[in-house]
Amino acid sequence: MDRSRAIGIGFVIVSAFSFGSGALFAKPVYGAGLDWLTLLAWRFLIGAGLGWAWLLSSPVRRAGLTRLTRRSVVISLGLGLFYLGNSGTYFAALETVPASLAALIVYVYPALVAVLALRFGQPLEGRRAWAALGIALAGVALAVGGINAADMPPLTGLILTIASPVIYAGWIIMSARLSGERSDRVGVADETGAEAAAATTLMMTATAVSFWLIAGLAGRPLLPADIPAAAWPGLLGVGAVSTFLAIQTFYVGTRRLGAAQAALISTVEPIWTISLAALLFGESLAPIQLLGGGLILAAVILAQTSPGSARSALRTVLRVADE
Repeated sequence: MDRSRAIGIGFVIVSAFSFGSGALFAKPVYGAGLDWLTLLAWRFLIGAGLGWAWLLSSPVRRAGLTRLTRRSVVISLGLGLFYLGNSGTYFAALETVPASLAALIVYVYPALVAVLALRFGQPLEGRRAWAALGIALAGVALAVGGINAADMPPLTGLILTIASPVIYAGWIIMSARLSGERSDRVGVADETGAEAAAATTLMMTATAVSFWLIAGLAGRPLLPADIPAAAWPGLLGVGAVSTFLAIQTFYVGTRRLGAAQAALISTVEPIWTISLAALLFGESLAPIQLLGGGLILAAVILAQTSPGSARSALRTVLRVADE
């Protein structure tokens, strides 16, 4: 394995664990009486603030900002606005949907990325992505269908949870194209990470400004004095870990691997979220829901491997999960 690919895999694993922790940071914030709009306003303010501090602290990274073309700046800001949909639907759903169930449903996005990559990114071989999409949707149906009637979240929560991976898949494809991925190639890796730092900081800034405007117009509590003390650890965690670190590392990893392969490596994310949700909040899934999760993971592997490399990819995923 070449050095660039190994670094890319490492970045994507860190990103998966960081993203997967977002639901765990959010639950205590909701328990303190805040809603998803306040959480997301502070999430992206903290993430963008850390992004600018990281960007401006090094001459190399500052130079990366100046190297961005006008088109790249516009696309970065546009991706930040697009991220409103993914983040908003997911964290709004977490007010009523258990973190472990949300992690399973949202994880249909790698199969969606594989399908979109057939047209807009580095395509996968054959028609396996379409079969994988069907299997992944069946897995989501089992995950949702296995909920006991007494524990069934509101329909709006389930709809929001399902909408999130659809929007996120589109965001990943557009982010990958910004990094240089096309149907015939993967973008050239930015060894210093300077351009990735600049682009992701602009994205987070656009998202932060938008959520603060929306939350302010909606009359949500935003001033530090209005935030309960019990909410701050979760807000800081979701901003620093599940936003700044997660987005930066995913963007850098995608530059080296391509969107579809980065999504494959991210199969560790729901395992991480479900395990910690069980440990921290006592959440558990029914056997049929675990079967649905297994189908989703199998669909991801099927979608992103050629017929001759399926076993190798499965061993890679299991090895990554063990590590």
